[in-house]
Amino acid sequence: MREEGIHGMNKKRFQVQTTQSNHLFPIAKNLLRERKAPNRPNEVWVSDITFIRTEGGWGYLAGVLDLYSRKIVGWCISESINTKLVTKAMEKALRNRSAPEIHHSDRGCQYASHEYQNMLRSKGITSSMSRKGNCYDNAFMESFFGTLKTEEIKKKIFTGSQSAREAMFEYIRAYPVCRQISLKKCTIQE
Repeated sequence: MREEGIHGMNKKRFQVQTTQSNHLFPIAKNLLRERKAPNRPNEVWVSDITFIRTEGGWGYLAGVLDLYSRKIVGWCISESINTKLVTKAMEKALRNRSAPEIHHSDRGCQYASHEYQNMLRSKGITSSMSRKGNCYDNAFMESFFGTLKTEEIKKKIFTGSQSAREAMFEYIRAYPVCRQISLKKCTIQE
């Protein structure tokens, strides 16, 4: 094959795109780049979207994580990847917690939309967004989704949104304590 200049072809791994950053909405400055780590809860929240395979197609999970406690404070699963998905996740977080000073996300159209940005402003929350194409700017949320996929999702195909929702609920409910405390002392917090 080498002598003939023939090479094998690798199958490109399929990746669902969850960030649509080619839009006309304004982009917020990245406030986390030069900021020290938060020293109390509800100072900085980070958000992102990932995909989950279901028998009916793709499901999308939007999560909101408190950067200080590394606890998921709000989340939502939907069959549509739109502003309503991220808005519902944020609304759930705001029902259970005081509003953060800063909300950080990628530049996706869902987070940059007027609807979402108006909701943040109405709660006195300052928006922050990652640099274009830089997953490291939102590394804590990316890390959570990576751990979730490794430990819970693996190669599962959920029967539908409801079964995915139940599995995510159980995993997210146990996640923060198991990561912050040694596993010997792990207890579930509500």
